[in-house]
Amino acid sequence: MTEKKNFVYDITPEDAEKLRALLEERSFLLSPLPHALYKGTKDKVNVVAYESGKLVVQGSGAPEFVEFLLEPEILKERAFQQTGEGPQKEKNAPGIELAGFSAHAGIDESGKGDFFGPLVIACAFVPDAEKAKLFAEKGVRDSKLIKSDDAILKIASFIRNTLGDACSLVAIGPEAYNNLYDKVGNLNRLLAWGHAKALSVLLEKHPECTRALSDQFADEHLVRNAFRRMHPGEFQLAQKVRAESDVAVAAASILARAEFVRRIRLLEEKIGLPLPKGAGLPVDRAAKQIAVSGGEALLRTVAKMHFRTAYRALGLPEPERKTFFGR
Repeated sequence: MTEKKNFVYDITPEDAEKLRALLEERSFLLSPLPHALYKGTKDKVNVVAYESGKLVVQGSGAPEFVEFLLEPEILKERAFQQTGEGPQKEKNAPGIELAGFSAHAGIDESGKGDFFGPLVIACAFVPDAEKAKLFAEKGVRDSKLIKSDDAILKIASFIRNTLGDACSLVAIGPEAYNNLYDKVGNLNRLLAWGHAKALSVLLEKHPECTRALSDQFADEHLVRNAFRRMHPGEFQLAQKVRAESDVAVAAASILARAEFVRRIRLLEEKIGLPLPKGAGLPVDRAAKQIAVSGGEALLRTVAKMHFRTAYRALGLPEPERKTFFGR
């Protein structure tokens, strides 16, 4: 059977803006097109969001883009009609892989794509198949597939109560994040340090853990090198694409998102303004409001300043768009 390479969706204006932000983050080359909000091109994927509300994704890389980015990060769990495909396509959360489970830790982060709020990295050590099965039964899965913040907080509480001290968090607030990013100048290096630190903290409490898995966000040597500097010795550290199908990584993703939610609520209380999650028009409006009331100094306390949103909010020229296909 020939693999499908053309996808057509109905998309709301809000989701079209969220998708634009995602394409910018993933270094798609954005360009104008008649009757379209924008066209995004990267490698073997072409994405066009039309003013009519139609979204077209084409190219040999389209299936992977739809499965791993568009549907889980933009369309979420809603059902969308695909033109010419008959009945609506139902989206279910991907299953957790339990076959042949053995003890290991999972690592994941939250806040990487959110302009406002911290970057949080979590590590969760699942010591046996019984707990892995229990987590799967209780709905532990990729946090991006859980739309309710209250549900995230509830499941995270269950995970913490079940694992006890077999989990760790590294939370980098906006001010610390901006200072670190100014020094490092590279998000992947910052993520690698956070992953390594979260794992190292966990291993201090649970040296019996000998394996860990994380999502593949960059050259895995970055994480390995950062980890070796903190924790010399033999240890199996691996990365894979869509690692959230692993129950330990899924647990870590929920713990990280729950801490992100908790901290962004505290930031909202501190400045007395709502801080929308993700990126897009609502985030741009909030950023502009904060910049007008407190300038760059106030914005730095709640936001990640290397995002283009910060430049727009402060009325500064945006950096030139990258034309190479890096993440």
